[in-house]
Amino acid sequence: MNLMELNFRFAVVSDPHVALPHTIWDAPNRFHLVEVSISALELVLAQLAEMELDFLLLPGDLTQHGEPDNHIWLANRLAQLPFPAYVIPGNHDVPLAVGDGKSIGWADFPKYYRHFGYQNPHQLYYTCHVLPGVRLIGLNSNHFDEEGKQIGRLDDTQLAWLQEVLAAKAADELVLVIVHHNVIEHLPDQAQHPMGRRYMLENAPQLRQILRNAGVELVFSGHLHVQDIAHQDGIYDITTGSLVSYPHPYRIFQFRTDAERECWLEVASPRVLRLPDFPDLPEMSREWMGDRSEQFMIRLLSCSPLCLPPAEAKKLAPNLRYFWADIAGGDAIFDFPEFPPAVRRYFHRFNASYGNGKQNFIDNCTTLPVGVKNRGFVASNKIQKC
Repeated sequence: MNLMELNFRFAVVSDPHVALPHTIWDAPNRFHLVEVSISALELVLAQLAEMELDFLLLPGDLTQHGEPDNHIWLANRLAQLPFPAYVIPGNHDVPLAVGDGKSIGWADFPKYYRHFGYQNPHQLYYTCHVLPGVRLIGLNSNHFDEEGKQIGRLDDTQLAWLQEVLAAKAADELVLVIVHHNVIEHLPDQAQHPMGRRYMLENAPQLRQILRNAGVELVFSGHLHVQDIAHQDGIYDITTGSLVSYPHPYRIFQFRTDAERECWLEVASPRVLRLPDFPDLPEMSREWMGDRSEQFMIRLLSCSPLCLPPAEAKKLAPNLRYFWADIAGGDAIFDFPEFPPAVRRYFHRFNASYGNGKQNFIDNCTTLPVGVKNRGFVASNKIQKC
């Protein structure tokens, strides 16, 4: 099928952190609300089942800590959907190189998801045609270094495989890539920042070069728990917030070809607003995040590039109670006139913008041109809710 004839619809649910009740850890400082993981996912999957979707993508952190029971539950639940689902592992899904009974091992992940992309149970990445003319590439960005530390990186074997796949693809194929770690910065200086770089793919520039050479434009990532669309080198990195973190979003995408045979990707971002035990879920989870934000904000203020003294950081931190919640929601605009000028300018850098500082509300609802370079965004500031 020619790219200019494609019309299809799909969804992304990211970082659901599935946690059956007996697997929930007592972690009082965590930002995400895993207590709602089952009910929120059930609600969203039920709503998606009523739509005419072609497929569903889940870009990692499927489970809270890689527990076998949680992987089994999710695989069984995805098998009941009326459309195909495709998954990749996040850092939470494969926290260990070798399983210990409580969490699965790194190499065990594909065995749980043979019907969701992993036809080869011995390989942590895959490619398949999700529709005629549409190729999906699922990458594994979880890597263990020589010291056994888990990092976000694509190993050389996987990169060589990716280049072979892209070299062999048909000229008119549309390629979609899912990867857990971010490929483009979604926060200021994310790749270098001591608090942000762990969410970035360590060798992102190498991956972007490979994708750019092959004309691949659409990447779907997770991990960061924020709603954001970033653009660099002709590539979109669309990261989706966590289903168990404020604002509890998921995404619906419509790829369409218009009358002029130009291609567009329409983005909508519904949110889970209420659950049986949480009648006002966004408000509750926003406060949950705010209650846990002070030490996080003190660290942000104290580390590079601001490097504020601890006493000053502690004084400013209460003003930032909802800062991360607003970042997570996407399309945020900040101004802290009471802050010292340098600190105020720093937080201005987090404002929603695209290109030369121009404000554009593109993180939740927008339309992206595909196949034609430098056409820019067509955006609205409307946030769609379920």
